[in-house]
Formats: sequence, C-alpha cells, structure tokens
Amino acid sequence: RQLTEELPTPNQYRTASGRPGPEYFQQKVDYRMEITLDEDANILSGKETISYHNNSPQTLTYLYLQLDQNVREKNSFGSQAGTSGMNSREHVSTFMRRINEFDGGFVIESLTDAGGNDYETIKNHTVMKVLLKEPLQPGRSTKMIIKWHYNINNMRLFGGRSGIDPFDEQGENVYAIAQFYPRLCVYNDVGWQIKQFMGASEFALEFGDFDVSITVPYDHIVAATGELQNSKEVLSAQMAERLARAKKSDKPVLIVTEEEAIANEKERSDGTKTWHFKALNVRDFAFASSRKFIWDAMSVPFENNNVLAMSFYEKESNPLWGRYSTKVIAHTLKSYSKHTFDYPYPVAQSIDCSLGMEYPMIAFNSGRPDPDGNYTKGTIDWVVGVIRHEVGHNYFPMIVNSDERMWGWMDEGINVFVQGIAERDWDINQVWPGMTTEMKGYMDLDKDRIVPLMTNADALLNGGMNAYRKPAVGLTILRETILGRELFDQAFKEYARTWMFKHPQPADFFRIMEDASGVDLDWFWRGWFFTTDHVDLSIDNVVLYEPVFNEETAHKAAIYRKENNPVHIATIRDSKTVSQLERDPSLKDKLLEPPPVISENDITKFKNLKGQLTPEELEQLDKGRKFYEITFKSHGGLIMPLIVEFEFEDGSREEIRIPAEIWMKNQKEVTKVFILDREVKNIILDPHIETADMDMSNNYWPRRTERIFFEIYK
Repeated sequence: RQLTEELPTPNQYRTASGRPGPEYFQQKVDYRMEITLDEDANILSGKETISYHNNSPQTLTYLYLQLDQNVREKNSFGSQAGTSGMNSREHVSTFMRRINEFDGGFVIESLTDAGGNDYETIKNHTVMKVLLKEPLQPGRSTKMIIKWHYNINNMRLFGGRSGIDPFDEQGENVYAIAQFYPRLCVYNDVGWQIKQFMGASEFALEFGDFDVSITVPYDHIVAATGELQNSKEVLSAQMAERLARAKKSDKPVLIVTEEEAIANEKERSDGTKTWHFKALNVRDFAFASSRKFIWDAMSVPFENNNVLAMSFYEKESNPLWGRYSTKVIAHTLKSYSKHTFDYPYPVAQSIDCSLGMEYPMIAFNSGRPDPDGNYTKGTIDWVVGVIRHEVGHNYFPMIVNSDERMWGWMDEGINVFVQGIAERDWDINQVWPGMTTEMKGYMDLDKDRIVPLMTNADALLNGGMNAYRKPAVGLTILRETILGRELFDQAFKEYARTWMFKHPQPADFFRIMEDASGVDLDWFWRGWFFTTDHVDLSIDNVVLYEPVFNEETAHKAAIYRKENNPVHIATIRDSKTVSQLERDPSLKDKLLEPPPVISENDITKFKNLKGQLTPEELEQLDKGRKFYEITFKSHGGLIMPLIVEFEFEDGSREEIRIPAEIWMKNQKEVTKVFILDREVKNIILDPHIETADMDMSNNYWPRRTERIFFEIYK
C-alpha cells in the first residue's frame, strides 16, 4: 500500500516530487537589537526593532511572537502540563528544582509600532498575539519595537538551553544566552506554527538579517552569531592582529591565550564595552560572554567561502579543548559539506559551557577534564561528539529549516545520521551514532512504551531514542542496505540543497528521497516512521533439492534415504539376535532378499529419459547444482531486505542480497529457492547486522548454541 493516506496531498506549495511548488513562499523577518547584560543583577535587557515582510499570498491581521523565556515564569504552561512524582529519597538538586520560585519570564516593557503607538496584544504563556493596526497586505512590510528584560537563570540549578554557567564562589560565570528576545512564529502554507514551548521540543523560525549590539562588562569576550563589525573597538591591537592571522591559517591561532584569560579574570575591569555583530539570512541569534574565555580560531576554506572556525573556552577546559575543539569544527564542516552543501556562513563557533545546544554559527558544548587537567578516552569521545553534533546542527535545522517543535527527528535524527558518517571519517575505530545495534532493547519493547517517529515532539516517549537514534539508524539502513551509498548520497544531497534556507516538511523529505533515487520507499517510510513495529527476521526452514536424472543420481538418492531414515528402537535391539531365517537356511528364498537399490524399471526409465534430453539439457543437469529452498519469516511486523550468507563445506562463502519487495505478497512468510554449485555448511541471515534485527538467534541455520561466559566470584 502506498503512503496515500499518511501524507498530505501535493499542491502548488509542495509538489509530489518533494520540491517547493510554483507558489511556495516563506516570510522574512529582520531584527535590529540593542542588548545589555547586567552581570551584577544577572538581568538581560533589550530593545529590538522587528521588520516583518509578508511574502505570503494572504492578508494578515495579526502576528504571533514566541516568548520562550516564559517557560521559566511562575506557573508556566510547561509546569502545568508536565507530569511529576516523588520518591522516598530525593537529591537536593531535585528538591530545589521542585520548590523553585525563580521567575525568569519576559517582562515586556513596551511593544509599539514605528510611530510609538502601542499594539494590542494577547499573551498566552509562551505565545503572544499582536493585533495589527492595519491589515498587512501581500508583498508589504511592517515594524514593531519591543523593550523587554528578564532574570537570567542558573543552568546548573534550573536547567534550560541558555543561562548562567557558574564557575566559582567569586562569581565568575559564562553567560550562554539564547531564546533571549521575542521572536516571530513561522507562518507558511500550513499556517501559523504556534505550539507552546514546554522546554523539550525546540523551535520553528523564519529567516532574516540580524544587526545586534551587545553591551557587556568591559573585560568580557563575546562570541555570537554572525561577524564581528567593530573588532578595532573591542579588541586590543595584538588580538586583532592574531585574528587576522587566524583567517589565513590552517591551524588554530590563539586570539586570547590562557595566560591572558587568567590575568583578565583576576583583574576584573570596571565599565562596559559594546560588541556589534551582523548575520545575514539566519533563523536565530545567540551569544556567549565571559571574562574567562580563551579564544582560538582557524580558516576552513571552501570553493566560494573561507569559514572562520572558532572556539571559546576556559582554563578549566584545557588542555582538552585547546587540542580538539576548533579542529573538530573544521572537520565537521568539511565532512557535512561533502554530503550536503558547502557551509555558507562566515563563521562556526564552539562555546564551552554546561549544556549542548545549537544556534546559527554558534554552538554551546559541554565536557571538561578533571580539575587536575587529566582526562579519559570517554571524556575525549564526549567532547568531540558533542561539538560535532551541535556544530552539525548548522546544516539541520539551521539551514535546512525544519519545524523542530513538531518533528524532532527531522533535525536531531538526520543530524545524528550525518554525524555518524563524520565520526567514522574522524576515527574508523570510534563507536558511532546510528549503528543498528542501538535499537536492541528499544524497538522490541512493549508497544505501549514506544510511539512512532511521526509523533509530535513534545509527546515522544524516550526522545533520545525516538528523535535521535531510531531515525539515524533508519537512514543508515537506507544508505547501506536498501539503496546503497551511490543512490542514497545523491538523493540526500538533492534534499539538502533543494531545501536549504527553506522549510521542509516530512512529506517533502520522503518524496524527494524517492524521486531523486528512483526507488519506491513507501514500505520503508510506513514501517520505520509511522509504526512501532520492529525487525525480527528468521530462517524458518531449509530444504535441499537435488535432481535425479540417471542411474548415478538415483543410486545416490536411494543410499541417502536409507542412511537417513530413522530406525525404530525395537529393530535396532533385535538386530543383535539371530533370526529364524539365519538359523534355518532352508527357509531362504531369492524372493525374500532385499530389493536392489535401483530396480530394472528405474534403469529403463532413466535410459529412456536420457534419450529424450538434448545435449544442452544433459550438460546443465550434470553440473551438480544444489537447489536450497529456504523459508523466511518476519516476526516483528517490520520487513527488510534479506541478506543471506552461505558458508560452504570447502570453507568458501557467498553473499546474496534480496530486495524487500520479496515480502510484497506476504509480509509474514516467504520462500525462495537459491541455486548453488556447492553443498552448504551454514547459512546466516543479516551477517553484517545491517537491518536492526532484534533477535539474531533465529538468523542461523543450523541453529547456533548460545554461548555465555559466566563469571565466578566469592
């Protein structure tokens, strides 16, 4: 059955080929902001001018703003809708969060038009409706000016995707600031995207240009989305020279050294400094600020763009971050670009703080050495992995701009999949995300404990598996097993390039992957994305057929039947006694002797057959082929291609791949004949663990004895 019921009908906005239609549109929203960070009070305040460009064919009478900081206001929508319970023992951090009285919601001081006239607004938790004074016609623009502030949360106490990362009792902090300004909701061909922000699912945002001035303590170093416009004003001459050198260097150059960061941290200057950034055609803006920052950078060249890869981190993060962070950024950009499109932005940055989260051109990442500077392989793997993952999000969803609040898999799952490719290129021995074995213990859970991938992001059960791992594994299977790398890679690149700087929906992804690969994949999308079925294929039965066409093959068949027919236990026991015929030879008669292996009639039949066969037919029959009839079963409901490996008696092996279409007429059981030229010793189904099969014990013929090494302890 095709995906006719599950997918929306193609139209003038989104075509049946998975591409934008002739009337596809998206809005443009530009922001000019003046932001102030008050370090003493831990308050962020700002003034923003929003220019909203109506590119839709509809006349708009109101706009919607996202107020994401309101997830931290008292009695927030998220706290009301969230479930909770208690235990007989609670960690103090859990207790403090439970009784949290912190109010970090937006305080909107004013919201006016360009002439200073107040807009009428209706606030609904994290969404605010702004009633326009005049209808906004297609092709026209309007402006609104907002003044606001909020209390910055402590991430270690209250969590979240932005806030204060405190370092010590002296009050030294890293400020990782995001979702810090009222942002326009997306309006497109599926309407306003106005789902409440509950803290888990992420964002749907419009593209636009940003012009942002950020005032911070004088000795802070600031990293932000976009390019720094006033380096001569905020950097020393030496730092500016190093930055210029880094733009031409293929190795990291320190802009702010560890020694300078330590001195900066001790001196703690008074006053403020304003950093000015511009970013074009981005969907969001974030920044980080601290006097603790060490800063290094290097150039990553592309055909039409030299990218500045930069890292900002503290002395507590060395030597790990100085050794790896910026080089991981550079490698990530190169690897992702190979499979999608050249990275189009001027900078890519990794910021060390106590979370992992992504924004255009900037990523907040976690992981530090022990206090003595030592670290383990696990720490390296974590830091390298989280930097790659968050920097990789520049592609999905910062550029290929899916609706994260609705479809978590379209950004997280696709990103984890490409991350896995990049990590294998970084270190072939690395355990990479997206391996099929990650599905064991998840996809075969009780079905009431899991939900399909095509589930609202806030309603996901086990979001880590559902939004991240399962879609990544599915795409790995699609690339390595169903389509093959050549077909998959060019189709995936087609999707990425077609939808860069646009708003794809799931149907667009499904359709363009089929259209660009030339393969009908509806069975796969339905099984992997729309159901909770799992893969459990088995070899259920094996029968060897051999042709009988002459005296020799008939004799061989008769001997085999005789030797392999079971004999009753009474006959076995009686064979040790002397029978009456043996005691009295006079009773013996030729008619009582066992019949010959092949009768005269059989011999005559085969002679007649030989006379009727052509030389070509005799030649083919005489090649000694073995006809193996194998029955396969699907126990989990989710079908897959059959990858069958035969091991022969001589030790050689042969692998045969059967497409998933073999299940077309019966999705529970299929039988297929394999014609082989040697006798088979063993058969393995899915020998390279490609299909996420939940139970491999039934994938062998003959069945293998499960071998368990148990430990002895005293």
